Amino acid sequence: MPSAENSIVIDRARSEVFAFVANHENDKVWRPGVLDIERASGEGRGAVYRQGIKGPMGRRIPADFEVTAYEKDSHVAFRTLGGPVRPEGSYRFEDADGGTRVTFALNAGLRGPQKLMTPMVRRSMSSQVGALENLKRVLES
Repeated sequence: MPSAENSIVIDRARSEVFAFVANHENDKVWRPGVLDIERASGEGRGAVYRQGIKGPMGRRIPADFEVTAYEKDSHVAFRTLGGPVRPEGSYRFEDADGGTRVTFALNAGLRGPQKLMTPMVRRSMSSQVGALENLKRVLES
């Protein structure tokens, strides 16, 4: 099962970082693969977002997701509802070095012929969690 994880310390209060990340409509600001995103329903746990991400040759791929866990200032998790690969992910928030440590993790259970996509999926997920550098830049600027 392909997976990726990255952590970074952001020089902002945990409540600020959590509020920014937990509002997934901000994803377009710091996650370069997100073409469009909007909340379709709900808030917190159970919220559903409609999202389009960059696919092969710049093509838009629907990648709607649902928030599956929401612990204020601590943890957000989600599962993808559409697209050829349906990863699950989470963000964890902890106090660290006068700021906030954010850990972004993704994993995807590929089955059958999908397993042939493992190297491509692993690269994509590594790039996505690597976007925490962008989040740091946005929140510290």
